[in-house]
Amino acid sequence: MISKVKSFGINGVDGFIVDVEIDISKSLPGYVLVGLPDASVKESKERVQSAIRNSGIMFPLGKVVVNLAPADMPKVGVVYDLPIALGILAATGVVEEGILQEYAFVGELSLNGEIRRINGVLPILITAKQLGIKKVVVPAENAHEASFIEGIEVYTAENLSQVIKWELNFVEANSFENIKASVPASVDMKYVKGQYIAKRAIEIAAAGGHNILLIGPPGSGKTMLAKCFPTVLPDMTFNESIESTKIHSIAGTLDAGTGIIVQRPFRTPHHTASLVALAGGGSKSKPGEISLAHNGVLFLDEMPEYPRHCLEMLRQPLEDNKITISRSAATVDYPASFTLIASMNPCPCGFYGSRSQRCKCRTSDVLKYLSRLSGPLMDRIDLHIEVDSVTYDDLTTTSTEEPSEAIKTRVDEARDVQLQRFESTGIFSNAKMTTQQAKKYCALESDGEKVMRDAFEKLQMSARAYTRILRVARTIADLEKSMDIKKEHILEAVGYRCLDKKFALQ
Repeated sequence: MISKVKSFGINGVDGFIVDVEIDISKSLPGYVLVGLPDASVKESKERVQSAIRNSGIMFPLGKVVVNLAPADMPKVGVVYDLPIALGILAATGVVEEGILQEYAFVGELSLNGEIRRINGVLPILITAKQLGIKKVVVPAENAHEASFIEGIEVYTAENLSQVIKWELNFVEANSFENIKASVPASVDMKYVKGQYIAKRAIEIAAAGGHNILLIGPPGSGKTMLAKCFPTVLPDMTFNESIESTKIHSIAGTLDAGTGIIVQRPFRTPHHTASLVALAGGGSKSKPGEISLAHNGVLFLDEMPEYPRHCLEMLRQPLEDNKITISRSAATVDYPASFTLIASMNPCPCGFYGSRSQRCKCRTSDVLKYLSRLSGPLMDRIDLHIEVDSVTYDDLTTTSTEEPSEAIKTRVDEARDVQLQRFESTGIFSNAKMTTQQAKKYCALESDGEKVMRDAFEKLQMSARAYTRILRVARTIADLEKSMDIKKEHILEAVGYRCLDKKFALQ
């Protein structure tokens, strides 16, 4: 007898429907699994057999053939355990196949029949909704993640016996706003002493979505500034949250207790991280750190310490907001729209140009150290900021620094202006505007044009650096609620790029 059960697979950040077809024939006992399964899918044979037996049901005698269609799409993971088991039970008449046709099933089975949590439930449910499938059964541990998708009925079960007896639990819808409001901020800009220029640059970077590089000696507060950056960013929208949650769900980094990403991701990979860890890939083409930072922040501490090929990999995502992973089996696109914050010492000893300590490095050593960062990569970083050591008076002052909430208010106002400016274009910040949009929205007055020309020639800028200065100037004007980009806006934006020449980074 032949039975069919609907399930899903994952390709990149999207799901696709999989028909689990079961044929049980009266012949010598055997178990055949076809349809491009990977090793974890092939091992489902032992899990399914044990789960059925330990649920008090005899595993059928005869030859069992399992086909995962479409047969030309690779099947990866353990999501097919539950639908395979139900298909076998439907083929033997234990479960009524007519009822199964109304549902789709995903879930891993343990040997005793328990249904375990799986990765990728959110993209699976989104795909099911798009394809018109009204009911989906998922593991009970994925209930929180499944509760944020409306327009589809989601049920959970803790073990195979509950599904066989049709004792399913309906998943109630959850409120994104309530969960978002319950997450407190862990750091605040009010604890950062001094560093007023760096704070101003952080505000500009947050307001326009610009990449920023902090250069300064050890202990000057670069890491603390970077950690405070998410606290001044605009709140995540529901659509942004769903996009980020899909990636974290596939990667297996999603908190099962919350089930959704409510704060902008802040990823800080160590400088020993491999290219695959950063970009993604591997045998299963999993998302890497740059995709896990989507809609959030990627912080590279001590940027020159990262391998050169890992840094150069950042060029495509910084320009295109996505990363393409090509392998012999498949090509996958992962979104990678993030704000890059990088920090570095100005030299190997860390005190080149410092007002507090003397640098012990030779000039050749300094240039060699700085040359680890290529000109094309630096072109893609909008703001280069010098961060010097804080003074004793800065540390011991009793005056209250401006909190993140106050800065965030100005950032939100500037972002609102940009949302209106780029309405219906798919662009949400000045940093992402195209060259054509930059010409339209970044027109300069005569005195601003003269400043821009002088800076372009003296600093030997590239065309990319020129465009990025215009975008930063547009953000500064937005923060000051100015319709036009004025001379002082250009001067400030150029000041944040002067390290191109000073440190010979181009």
